[in-house]
Amino acid sequence: MAKFVRQSKYRHVFAATPKRDNAYEGVKLTKQAWDSNFIIANPKWIAIAWQVAGGGAVGTMKVGDFGRHDNVPLFSGHKGPVLDLDFNPFNDNVFATASEDCFSKIWVIPDAGIKENVEEAAQTLKGHKRKVGAIRFNPVAENIVATAGQDYDIRIWDVQSGECKHTVTGHGGIIQSMEWNYNGSVIVTYCKDKKLRLVDVRAQNIVAEVEAHQGVKGARACYMGKHDLVFSIGFGKAAQREYAIWDPKKFGEPLLAPVSVDNSSGVIAPFYDEDSDIVFLAGKGDGNVRYYEVVPEEEPKKMIAYLSQYGSNDSGAAYGAAPKRACDVSANEIMRIYKVTGTQAQPLQFVVPRKSELFQDDIFPPCRSDEPALSSADWLGGQNANPKTKSLEGGFVARAPQSTEFVKKDDEKKELSETELRKAHEELTKRVAYLEAELAKRDAQIRELSK
Repeated sequence: MAKFVRQSKYRHVFAATPKRDNAYEGVKLTKQAWDSNFIIANPKWIAIAWQVAGGGAVGTMKVGDFGRHDNVPLFSGHKGPVLDLDFNPFNDNVFATASEDCFSKIWVIPDAGIKENVEEAAQTLKGHKRKVGAIRFNPVAENIVATAGQDYDIRIWDVQSGECKHTVTGHGGIIQSMEWNYNGSVIVTYCKDKKLRLVDVRAQNIVAEVEAHQGVKGARACYMGKHDLVFSIGFGKAAQREYAIWDPKKFGEPLLAPVSVDNSSGVIAPFYDEDSDIVFLAGKGDGNVRYYEVVPEEEPKKMIAYLSQYGSNDSGAAYGAAPKRACDVSANEIMRIYKVTGTQAQPLQFVVPRKSELFQDDIFPPCRSDEPALSSADWLGGQNANPKTKSLEGGFVARAPQSTEFVKKDDEKKELSETELRKAHEELTKRVAYLEAELAKRDAQIRELSK
């Protein structure tokens, strides 16, 4: 790919490898092979899917609490490994997990953190019949979350009540990627059947689909911020990694045909900064993070331009991006990506180098606020709204923490996990075989007595 770069204020964006004193040591990242980021962050907390002997767990660390974390208390209520997790965009102390045990759970972190393992979740979302591989909070509406399971369904939940409000069927394989659009009205998914789909979850309908990347390995897709465009990244026929851009209004053909990145084998996670229109590409097993500037107004072939890359010899096992409100504007930091390498989590701070100490309003437009634009009832009723924004001048000022009352469902009719269902099925099969044998004996005895 040509390395020509247009004139840009982001031409010299860079990130430096943090010193050990500015990293988090003692991380025990899950060893699951599922294609997920496994690490999430916000201005207050970092959460990581943790490796444990049985079940699934998440370890949390306070942002800025560098050093060793050898005995991290865990959120450990799942009976199967945690496959995905996501922070609530409107409450930094709330996060959600999706698990192999077929359940999703909502957790609340106390302001001071937890001192011992927590097994009781604030809310449990029950409904999927297979593993739940993806979970995403709605970026506009409060207390709305989407989950995608290996039963090929997408479910929309009201997390306060724990009720499933909508279910979308129709996917032809395992859903590998799921992301909301800018105003939280549509979801884009990438599926193992190599198809990219647009899903109107409130209408419970797949509105468009197209075969995207020809490779058999995992792929991802995301919306390009405020632009009504979709960015996808996957593998081509020759197993090369490639990206493409799609226009939802003309979904049959790519707006930008697949462009090769390289021939490495790791699945790439895209992180799109909607304020600077820069997409960061971080691949599992890669030490480097590439970044490209996007100018949607240009003709398709000039729409995306390579800027540079963060280079490192330490391969990344997981990557996760923090929201813009977590960035240090005094240092001109436009993106923060957390990289897990070995037993260390490193914050990579991507900075625009400038000499002035004044607030740089040209690189820091108002960013997404931590205040929802819609209530769950309004969103479920069909309303749409763009995210509320807030200026970063002087640093982001968080609103007062909002407590959420979770109404737990009656667990009298307990739904079983996939493992428990299989065990129950085996026991019932044995019982049926025994009863059939007993009936055969009785029939034989009756025939003998009737002679």
